[in-house]
Amino acid sequence: MIREIKIGNVKIGGGNPLVLIAGPCVIESETKLMDAAEQVVKAAADLRVPLVFKSSFDKANRSSSSSYRGPGLNDGLKLLAKVKETFKVPVISDIHLPEQAAPAAEVLDALQIPAFLCRQTDILQAAARTGKPVNVKKGQFMSPWEMKNVISKLKEAGSGDIILTERGAFFGYNNLVVDFRSLVVMREFGYPVIFDATHSVQLPGGGGDKSAGDRQFVAPLARAAAAVGVDGIFMEVHPCPGEALCDGPNMVDISGMCAIIKQIIAIRAAEA
Repeated sequence: MIREIKIGNVKIGGGNPLVLIAGPCVIESETKLMDAAEQVVKAAADLRVPLVFKSSFDKANRSSSSSYRGPGLNDGLKLLAKVKETFKVPVISDIHLPEQAAPAAEVLDALQIPAFLCRQTDILQAAARTGKPVNVKKGQFMSPWEMKNVISKLKEAGSGDIILTERGAFFGYNNLVVDFRSLVVMREFGYPVIFDATHSVQLPGGGGDKSAGDRQFVAPLARAAAAVGVDGIFMEVHPCPGEALCDGPNMVDISGMCAIIKQIIAIRAAEA
């Protein structure tokens, strides 16, 4: 049985309906964030899918130092708090340093650990000590069974509210593939598993000084994950992905998100 985890008022795992974690890759401005949040919240309500809103206050892992990173910890958390209060939706964002865990936990309903940091003991245990649910993205360089060690580190620091996210594995240079066996393997640990449909089609560093991506594969991979069995879908979305300041090539627009989620709901209904 998969453990039930609560992010705000949203229940993940434990036989609950599939959850959507969605929002822009990074906070670009207050106006753009609030506009995107309004659209995503409305879409999720229309689809009757529980939503956790996601956007990053900082993207520390960039191909180039000139890449846009976001407003930073303090300003970014203020904006995410505004989204949370305005739209009455739980919010999640990623942290990149152990010292960010405590202030982030004052605002966020869950903390996310980026894939490249998933083995870093200090940041994992700092997140665990906040008492908030922790969503860990499996490193592109890791096997699914190695995530058992990640779970152990979190539990040692007092966390039982653990979520694991699959986001593809390195396949040569500048490319990712998804081994759908990993969804089955990680769910056997007893914690909810999320499929990150947009980062799984990223081409890391594929743009030279930035990452590229191929969003045409988001829908088929998301459908496959739903068929294999997951507790939620993670999808970065943007009102106009072509104009996004970060990860535009692998994000989808809001209408595209709706079409994909409708397909996933149909797949899950067929399995029931």
